[in-house]
Amino acid sequence: MIESSAGAHMRAELLSQPETWARAADMRQEQHRLPVHGTRVAVVGCGTSWFIAQSYAALRETAGLGETDAFAASEAFVDRGYDAIVALTRSGTTTEVLELTTRAKGRVPVIGVIGDPTSPLVDLVDDAVLLPFADERSVVQTRFATTALALFRASLGEDLTGAIEDARSVLARHPDAELTAAEQYTFLGRGWTIGLAHEAALKLRESSQSWTESYPSMDYRHGPIAIAAPGRITWQFGAAPEGLADQVRATGGMFVQHGVDPMADLARLHHVALERALAAGLDPDQPRNLTRSVVLGA
Repeated sequence: MIESSAGAHMRAELLSQPETWARAADMRQEQHRLPVHGTRVAVVGCGTSWFIAQSYAALRETAGLGETDAFAASEAFVDRGYDAIVALTRSGTTTEVLELTTRAKGRVPVIGVIGDPTSPLVDLVDDAVLLPFADERSVVQTRFATTALALFRASLGEDLTGAIEDARSVLARHPDAELTAAEQYTFLGRGWTIGLAHEAALKLRESSQSWTESYPSMDYRHGPIAIAAPGRITWQFGAAPEGLADQVRATGGMFVQHGVDPMADLARLHHVALERALAAGLDPDQPRNLTRSVVLGA
């Protein structure tokens, strides 16, 4: 029998997202410490942070603010003449991020966006943007990832008022039962929402051990749509390619698209992940085989 306290941290943290986003949006001084317009930037992270890095990179480059690449920290090519590296990490203790930062020391300035102000990365980077109010006790990340993205979006000049209101509205309601009961989930995105799609798939796998996949929306028809069927969900973040919804429905699968800011839709998915985990008798605060930070050799 699952304990009544299971998922308590994840629930409190995911529901707090509108408030943490608003706080990040107001951090003007910290936003000005991120790479200036026109610079060439690499954004690195692991797991969830890598997917948020993808979203930030797509937003920054699409806005014409400078060439921006996103890498998994373990696979980053940082010797390409970048003007700066942005290292995103909740714990600041992840082995790959620490190793990359050490390697770049004195060659490329590293700006850390970090949840834990006591972590060793704070003293290792050239500049640290700290988000301790968004740090989490749950192993499964929710608000740190989206709050970092809120900070990034605000730094690019976006007004997050609508996203915050969308999140408040979404999180005030219990998720629809049809969203929590599917056999399989595929998440899709375009541009900056591809990172959100990858993060949604990871979040549902981590918390509830569900069968999930994620793809760029346009690539979904190049094979992955073969998995669509009755009882399965294809969930689009943001605008969908023309005709895709009808093609998914023709398979008998359920096509999901919500008319809200995609970041608020990710918050909705966080709620779905929590409820699905609890229904399966799992505790998403302590998911199987996972720890808060991956520290190799520890």
